[in-house]
Amino acid sequence: MDHMAAMEEQLVSERVKQKLQDVNAAAQKHLSPVQDHVNFTLQQAYFKCAYECFDRRRSQQDIGNCVENCSMPVVSAQQRVENEMAKFQERLSRALMVCQDKFDAAKLQQAKTSALNDLESCVQQTTEDGIKTLPLLAERLKSSFSINN
Repeated sequence: MDHMAAMEEQLVSERVKQKLQDVNAAAQKHLSPVQDHVNFTLQQAYFKCAYECFDRRRSQQDIGNCVENCSMPVVSAQQRVENEMAKFQERLSRALMVCQDKFDAAKLQQAKTSALNDLESCVQQTTEDGIKTLPLLAERLKSSFSINN
């Protein structure tokens, strides 16, 4: 029976990993237009702006300040994306910890197979809820960067 339980736990573990990969894929899909905007549109504008800073009539400090000012939009956009994704990941992690805590408590009270099923169900719901929030997160970022679909 112990061998069967270990196999069942391994299967659940693999399905949980797949769910997390699904969240990753959904994040990539929904946020790729935002990443493209930051990595290409804003970066291109930065390089064009920075190029204009290099003028022999300017002092090194003026050139440095000019280039730094050019980088502000790109840096700000990257920070905004990173902050939003960090908040998303934090919410997902907290929800998954709740699933783990419920599983640990259930193992003590009921059959391990039942506890594993409850864990898998909790992870399924948590990842689905996370995936449902991604389009809203992406739209909020697109709106803040004035990205038209």
